Amino acid sequence: MNRGTTTRYESLDAIRGVAVMGILAMNIVAFALPFPAYGNPAAGGPPTDSDVATWFFNFVFVDSKMRGMFSMLFGASTLLVIESAAAAGRSGAGAHYSRMFWLAIFGLAHFYLIWFGDILFLYAICGLLLFLFRNLSVRALLLWAIPFFLIAIGLHTSLWAMMSMAQAGTLPPEAATAMQEALRQMNADMGPSTPVYAEEKALYLGSYASIVAYRTGAMAGDPLFFLGLFLWETVGLMLIGMALFKSHMLTGEWEAARYRKWAIACFAIAVPPLVGLALYQMRTGYDAVSVFGSTIALSVPFDTLMTIGWAALIMLLVKTAASHALRARLAAAGRMAFTNYLVTSIVMTTIFYGYGLGLFGSIGRLPLYLFCIGMWAAMLLWSKPWLDRFQYGPLEWLWRSLSRGQVQPMRKRLPG
Repeated sequence: MNRGTTTRYESLDAIRGVAVMGILAMNIVAFALPFPAYGNPAAGGPPTDSDVATWFFNFVFVDSKMRGMFSMLFGASTLLVIESAAAAGRSGAGAHYSRMFWLAIFGLAHFYLIWFGDILFLYAICGLLLFLFRNLSVRALLLWAIPFFLIAIGLHTSLWAMMSMAQAGTLPPEAATAMQEALRQMNADMGPSTPVYAEEKALYLGSYASIVAYRTGAMAGDPLFFLGLFLWETVGLMLIGMALFKSHMLTGEWEAARYRKWAIACFAIAVPPLVGLALYQMRTGYDAVSVFGSTIALSVPFDTLMTIGWAALIMLLVKTAASHALRARLAAAGRMAFTNYLVTSIVMTTIFYGYGLGLFGSIGRLPLYLFCIGMWAAMLLWSKPWLDRFQYGPLEWLWRSLSRGQVQPMRKRLPG
């Protein structure tokens, strides 16, 4: 499948634009509140009705779905990069692995110097595996995705089951002591009214130097921890993205009726169990075991289905409802997704952390989405004018230049 070096798919760029905006809707809580609040609305104490309603909606419709879409689109884009390099007479393997090396460097710099919620390092390491799957058929890619998901679900579900047994006091004596200690630590880190909440609030209202010192000290190994936690699921999502690209779903080439059918089916299957998992957490008082099980383990198959449903719905709207001007704006934001993702981290940490405006921990969940709207508007407003003048976003240009080992042309050539 050789699509040439100059082919761009506006629909693929547009859905990437939606994804980079959507991932902020998922991450805004982690930017603005102590991390235990990300999955637990009671982490800082009894939540308000507004906090619960916002968390409920986010858990069912947003959390993990936007990351899932970003991961699928990364898989699709990986195919495009490899094919473009080969079509231009360059080594597909060389182009891919050089990009992954520099992406890992960007990711580590992002984690240690800007924000702890980085996904670029995870993507770079997962991306190392993707080259092996580049020539597989749609069916083979989907079949290979299954064991990756099964391993992810199996590992996390078994840990959740053991924690549940430790909580109920039904573990064998030889395992009970270790698991009880792990359970105490999990409740301290993720449970309701956790003391970690106040500790993190004090940390992130401190100086830039103290935050970086904490990340390079106590959190130094976290990129590897999160790699172990999410590698299997993320590779599975990327393989699905490669399959959906090869099937022309992500390029906007399906009929509108087919996108509509997929969106309805995926949402209809995924929403009821996700609602059930949200209610399960509420019934337990948001204890750490239920939060971990629902967020990391039990929701994975339904999150994945809803991610595909979101992709189908966005494609449907791009094809049938979005104006040409809006499609162009979204596509520009998508072409600059790397820049927009990192600039978002810089802007949000400057707004919320102590070395900026110092709003960390002071704003409820629902009002936080006003900051999302502002950042989305900025992405849509600045991406297209930039690309009208330049070939790449600023960080896309830097990544491309480093990956190719030479400075790439930046300005567009004016006609005539």
